[in-house]
Amino acid sequence: MKYLLSLCAFILLFSCNSQNLQSQYSKIEYKTTPCFGFCPVATMSINSDRTAVLEAEHFNFTKTPSKDEFSQPREGTFTTTIKEADYKKLVSLLNRLDVKNLNEKYGHKVSDLSTSYLTINLTDGTSKKVEDYGKRGSEKLVEVYKFFEDLKHNQQWTKVK
Repeated sequence: MKYLLSLCAFILLFSCNSQNLQSQYSKIEYKTTPCFGFCPVATMSINSDRTAVLEAEHFNFTKTPSKDEFSQPREGTFTTTIKEADYKKLVSLLNRLDVKNLNEKYGHKVSDLSTSYLTINLTDGTSKKVEDYGKRGSEKLVEVYKFFEDLKHNQQWTKVK
């Protein structure tokens, strides 16, 4: 009986943690700036209901970028609903970051790098903004940046503008 009660308590506790996993973040925004090369330039916002908007400027979908793209108009505005498994993965990556204790700025003393801006709004009304010149603030942040870049290719984006 003692083991059965412990098992039930464990299951209840685990199910509560699973529900909190999705509701801790109200909005997540990832923005990248240009470099002197072919760095992707975009802003992606993801809400807690998994709806997302991608404002794509240049070099977001091209496999072989060229200088000609600089003279092309912006790629467009896209929307999607992030797949549930991918959203859970993003939340898990953010939880591993210890968001509230991240530095506000990271950077390298090298020129010609892209900067990323990560803004995380939490459901408790607080937010954290991280500026990362060179996009190498920490291994865990690099994982988050790569995840955002991958979302451009593994979701069903619909162009709205």
